[in-house]
Amino acid sequence: MEERDVSVCNSLGIHARPASMIVQTAQRFRSNIELEKDGLSADAKSIMNVMMLAAAEGSRVRIRAEGKDEGEAVEAIAHLFESRFNEK
Repeated sequence: MEERDVSVCNSLGIHARPASMIVQTAQRFRSNIELEKDGLSADAKSIMNVMMLAAAEGSRVRIRAEGKDEGEAVEAIAHLFESRFNEK
């Protein structure tokens, strides 16, 4: 299992477009991928689950993946957060 904590740095938080980017990225991997915020877990391959986290700017999110490509999966999703989902 691979895990990494990230912060939501974009001002609008995880709204529809970032959630879609997370899901599209997660679906490229075979590993099971979850996001966790404040004790709530979400399947990173489900847009409804990701949106239900209601992760606002400044929120801390744990990315957790388990499977053959877990390291690459965590890295790819963490990169989305670090790049602020290409928002200014």
